[in-house]
Amino acid sequence: MTVKYFRDTDTALLQFSDRHVAETREVSENVLVDLDDDGNLVSMTVEHASERARLPEVAVEEINTA
Repeated sequence: MTVKYFRDTDTALLQFSDRHVAETREVSENVLVDLDDDGNLVSMTVEHASERARLPEVAVEEINTA
């Protein structure tokens, strides 16, 4: 997964795969998701990210359930 933050537009792009985007859906006024041909999540765009998602601060926590 890759997270890109564009400070000039206050937009975050979370890329989950590099598959071809077949469709973009608006989840809410400031959140868009890109889906591949099979309906799998490719990426998510969050507009006004510093207000809505605490970006550019990013924390990753791996949970080991085994």
